[in-house]
Amino acid sequence: MNHENGPANDHPTTKKSAGQKLLAFLLAFGPGIFAIGYTIGTGSVTSMIVAGNSFGMDLLWVLFFSCIFTGVLIYVSGSYYLFTGETALYAVRKHLPMGKALAIAIIVAVGIGQWNSLIGILGITSNVIFEILVINFPGLAEQQYWVVLGLAILVIGIFYLLLIKGSYSLFEKVLALFVSMMGLSFVFTLLFVFPLPSDIVRGLIPKIPQVEGAGILIAAFVGTTMAAATFLSRPLFIQGKGWTMDDFRTQKNDSIIAALLIFTISGSIMAVASGSLYGQGKEITTVLDMSGALEPSVGKFAVSIFFAGTLSAGLSSIFPCLMIVPLMLGDYNSGQLDVNSTRFKLITGVASILALSVPVFGFNPIQGQIFTQVFNVFALPLVVFCFLFLWNRKNAGLPANRLVTNIVMVGAFVFSLIILWNGLSDIF
Repeated sequence: MNHENGPANDHPTTKKSAGQKLLAFLLAFGPGIFAIGYTIGTGSVTSMIVAGNSFGMDLLWVLFFSCIFTGVLIYVSGSYYLFTGETALYAVRKHLPMGKALAIAIIVAVGIGQWNSLIGILGITSNVIFEILVINFPGLAEQQYWVVLGLAILVIGIFYLLLIKGSYSLFEKVLALFVSMMGLSFVFTLLFVFPLPSDIVRGLIPKIPQVEGAGILIAAFVGTTMAAATFLSRPLFIQGKGWTMDDFRTQKNDSIIAALLIFTISGSIMAVASGSLYGQGKEITTVLDMSGALEPSVGKFAVSIFFAGTLSAGLSSIFPCLMIVPLMLGDYNSGQLDVNSTRFKLITGVASILALSVPVFGFNPIQGQIFTQVFNVFALPLVVFCFLFLWNRKNAGLPANRLVTNIVMVGAFVFSLIILWNGLSDIF
């Protein structure tokens, strides 16, 4: 159902700028913006660059299947709310055997994973801003630690103030801006360098490179693309948007568009890294390595655009990662979107302080980001299992024809277990 305020007014739509039209389009699919924000951050950018640099397009199949599973799980979690009026963790606590213990386990696992991601995101984002500044003010390079730390405090402080003063509508608008900048930046950079079509086709054939670290990287891939937080928060954001059963088709389209955008943007990043870096033997260990490695192939202008996309990816993920723990607690307790309570302000404040870990202690943001994304995959099988159980509840008023979604969710569950096992095997 279209949420427009009646018939067209007397002002011709041609007067709208391209930016206004893009923003209106993105806001029409509001909750999907949060799905992209949770999914494509600096962790995703880092994982895709390292994968493209190390394996070319060989891991495209992981991204492909992850996006299919993600789209279906976004659809299922949103549809479950529209049909039953129950949010995810509230339903888990209410209907599953040992539901309270399972819900608490999910809150702990997803919360730790997302806060770890937030730490890595702020580390890379502050370093990206620093490197952009150094291009114009070379003298800052001698004070890297303090400048990066100051930038990190400034960024997280601004986002925290927006969180405690804002509303769902504001969060949606800010995310729409960053997501559009991110998508346009990465797709534009792809125009400068593109892998061979044969490499793309081969990349869709499932295979795990027999080299050290491949399992961890694949786990990081899945941890950032199939983010459990995306599915858990979906009903709450639909609630915040005010959608009802009349918006079922809009919810479905929103799920499809979110999955397509995730695949397009993430695939573009991998393709840029593959086309410009693969086979050159360059190691990506710092944020600056990304710039230096890409510049000979795509030029300074394209690198600047790519960095703008990376910055937008980081900024678009800070909001959702800061919010996830108080959102899950509100979901568990009452099944309501909580963005105004004292608990929300206190917990997001704690998360903001923890987010400063990388710049405070001077950790390598690239290595830290990949590690934090691996951690996200631990909660994934449990969350998929819970949605599979809820989607098949009897007498819940759910759609009669659920065969396709059930097959895909079983596939997602098996896929998540395999990826988790491979990641653990590489770690140990």
